[in-house]
Amino acid sequence: MTGDWISFEVGERAPATPAHAPWKLLVVDDDRAVHEGTRFALEAFSLHGRGLRLLGAHSGAEGLAQMRTHPDVAIVLLDVVMESDDAGLRLARAIREELGNELVRIILRTGQPGQAPEHHVVVDFDINDYKAKTELTADRLFTTITAALRSFEQLKKLDDMRAGLELIVGASSDLLNERSLSGLARGVLLQLNALLSLESDGMLVLREEAGGEPTVLARLGSFEAGEGIDLAALIAEAADWRAPVHRDGRVHLYVRTGGGAEILVVLDTQAPLDATQASLVSVFCAKLAAAFDNARMHAAIVAANEGLEMEVRERTRALRTANERLEIQSGQLKRVNAFKNEILGTVAHDLKNPLAVILGRAEMLAALAGELPEAVRAPIDTQTEHLRTAARRMARIVDLSVSDAMADAMDVRVNPRRADLAEVVRAAAEMNAPLAASKDQVLAVSLPEGVDLRCDPDRLGEAIDNLVSNAVKYTPAGGRIELAAGREGEAAFVRVCDSGPGLRPEDLARLFGRFQRLSAQPTAGESSTGLGLSIVHKIVDLHGGRIDVLETGPLGGAAFTVTLPLSPLAAEPPERRP
Repeated sequence: MTGDWISFEVGERAPATPAHAPWKLLVVDDDRAVHEGTRFALEAFSLHGRGLRLLGAHSGAEGLAQMRTHPDVAIVLLDVVMESDDAGLRLARAIREELGNELVRIILRTGQPGQAPEHHVVVDFDINDYKAKTELTADRLFTTITAALRSFEQLKKLDDMRAGLELIVGASSDLLNERSLSGLARGVLLQLNALLSLESDGMLVLREEAGGEPTVLARLGSFEAGEGIDLAALIAEAADWRAPVHRDGRVHLYVRTGGGAEILVVLDTQAPLDATQASLVSVFCAKLAAAFDNARMHAAIVAANEGLEMEVRERTRALRTANERLEIQSGQLKRVNAFKNEILGTVAHDLKNPLAVILGRAEMLAALAGELPEAVRAPIDTQTEHLRTAARRMARIVDLSVSDAMADAMDVRVNPRRADLAEVVRAAAEMNAPLAASKDQVLAVSLPEGVDLRCDPDRLGEAIDNLVSNAVKYTPAGGRIELAAGREGEAAFVRVCDSGPGLRPEDLARLFGRFQRLSAQPTAGESSTGLGLSIVHKIVDLHGGRIDVLETGPLGGAAFTVTLPLSPLAAEPPERRP
């Protein structure tokens, strides 16, 4: 039994107009007398010109079926005890949670208040009102229903507004993406029908500028003919209304866009807009103005884009030609660079052979001088040492030239292996000790203990040698140079400080460039190729480290700090230099 026998229109003495459908009220109670009494008490009920339509159900299951069929029910008068002691409460929960209906007002009407405590059920089951059957007289029932309907009406307006705004947001994306004015206009008519729940005929008229000729962009239904309408007069009249107006069975919407265009939408509908619909239309019209300006500008943008695309194509052809020239020049530079490296390697090789002979003869001369008397041997030893120092210096310059040629090569690589940082630093210090001694300089060396790292010891030694030899070169006679190495956190460092003139700010910008001369001058007339620091920077980069520079360090001169990462080392023993 579904309870359809009690479904009827209330207010037959004053029937509701078609534009105002009756409120729906569902009575869920297993007592037939309750249904009859409710019908009798509310027979003449009317609110805002709308009567009541009562729907009936005698169990929780029937009530849920009625709610599925009539989701627009405004009020449910609900008994608790029916087919089970909590059938009414279970129905209330199903309405809220299973059907997701938060608008319907649920009034619990029980003859056994203790069976469903008021505080408990109102909070836990989202009940809107709680009444004992004995207190619901005809007058009290009238008051309760009126209050509930007003609450439902307000919530329904809010929900309609929310649903309308969601529709506007969804439609705005489509409208703003429409690039054709005619397509946009037709979309506006369809969206307005959906927004106002209509299926009406209509048309959209556009006037590009004041005094211009209006154009009908889209028509629906009876407006297809479009004859006998003075569009200019209609737009002029609508412009004075400032709001949606219902006149002669039509709704007129007038919008002026930011670009100065005028839009008139006419919908054929007998029902005027209610307050909620008028609010939604106002919001929609704001989007409508932006959409039309967007579509009008699109044509101009398309034309501009076509001009830009043509210019881009011309620029692309010019760039392609320039790139081809650059590729030719790059190939020539590579060949010249390869030729330069080949010559540099040949010169370095040819120089190292006579230097080796010079060093060998100097060693033989020193050995022979050892058998001579002291007075003769002393000046020979002094000159021999100068000869060896000069030859070693020349050998280092040759090595730097070879290293520079290798640094220019495209396939330059380092050969990382485990090495003892102290040994790498010690070797660089020993190589520069004679030069420092010849200038009466103090070369203080601080070596770390147990700092092993993966590096190319030859390349790293070359970088440290360049830094130390630069310090010796630019530090005056009698000055001090400090070479220190160690570990800071997860990194190793090598620091070279001197008491020379330091660096100027303009030196820092070009410090590591190739063939750069610094503001300071070597203190003993030593030669400088301007390549040493560029090689140091290259080697440090290849090791994944960094080099920091202070213009004025702890000793008053420049200070260079090389920082290298301490990556996990394999179990291999560190390389030991002979």
